[in-house]
Amino acid sequence: MIDRAPHQVDRQLPTEESRDLLALVREIAQREIRPQAADEEDAGRFPREVFRLLSEAGLLGLPYAGESGGGDQPYEVYLQVLEELAAARLTVGLGVSVHSLACHGLAGYGTKEQQGAHLPAMLGGGLLGAYCLSEPGAGSDAASLTTKAVRDGDDWIIDGTKAWITHGGVADFYTVLARTGADGPKGITAFLVPGDAAGLTAAVPEKKMGMKGSPTAQLHFDGVRVPDSRRIGEEGQGFTIALAALDAGRLGIAACAIGVAQAALDEALGYALDRKQFGHPIADFQGLRFMLADMATKIEAGRALYLAAARLRDAGKPFSRQAAMAKLFCTDAAMAVTTDAVQVLGGYGYTADFPVERLMREAKVLQIVEGTNQIQRMVIARHLAGPESR
Repeated sequence: MIDRAPHQVDRQLPTEESRDLLALVREIAQREIRPQAADEEDAGRFPREVFRLLSEAGLLGLPYAGESGGGDQPYEVYLQVLEELAAARLTVGLGVSVHSLACHGLAGYGTKEQQGAHLPAMLGGGLLGAYCLSEPGAGSDAASLTTKAVRDGDDWIIDGTKAWITHGGVADFYTVLARTGADGPKGITAFLVPGDAAGLTAAVPEKKMGMKGSPTAQLHFDGVRVPDSRRIGEEGQGFTIALAALDAGRLGIAACAIGVAQAALDEALGYALDRKQFGHPIADFQGLRFMLADMATKIEAGRALYLAAARLRDAGKPFSRQAAMAKLFCTDAAMAVTTDAVQVLGGYGYTADFPVERLMREAKVLQIVEGTNQIQRMVIARHLAGPESR
């Protein structure tokens, strides 16, 4: 395999500080992440030391307030950091996005006392988080979750099972959505649960098509006792908190998708320029030139879409519809671009000697996580035409 340096995206960044930040991220990605990515993914090794390094560099809390240990960066900048990390290794880029998602509830809805007690360690203290909404029987229909939290004096006792948890079993803390009231979205409350809580166990990680280095596991809550001081927001406010987190998280997935797609295009273009058939580089043939042009166009369009949504969020304007559009378009684009990258490389693209087959396998999950793309279409349509009549 030819080791090609990735293409450096010409980014429109708002400040000199943000330009320096992206340069730091590229340096870390090139030195600490990209060289080991293929071997570690093949071995199923979780790069915990990389997340410690990112925490030390201040990269795990970028979109949060500096007074709480965050980086005070707008989403416009944070998402481009995610894109660079995902281009080097999706396990890392997606892992940072999931960690940010796990911090969202406390940062947005916690009390000042809670934020002061927990956020500095969560955002810059070397900790890693996970987000627990889905269950074996509650995926797209998250409001039907059945994990229960029952009040016991000043504590809550949590029982149930969460599924498809990224960082399941390795996280230091979990933001957990549990039922504290009646059926439906109004009976759900959010809690901050320590990773070493008694009664909390993780199942054997799922055997996945891609992202083998990122553990995805069920979590079992068997009488897990959590003090009321770790309840996030009001009782019954959990589903509102979850939806707000998912809007932001979908932008993270969109950015990661564009990172994966950019990495695939870089590989395909480099190969097409090097590979000769019929006496010419295959990049000279119109069929391949048009494929490369279409791949690049999808990437540019996706990047513009997620950045437009991020700027709305940074301005304090509604962005839910645009977040769903960005997640939908960018992840579909990543699947298309990585598939075409395999085609450009021909038989070599189907082998593990080149990274495009891994990128194609990884792209698939991005159409599923944090709301399938069918759910994104439902969200967009409801913004356009209102709720469905029943």
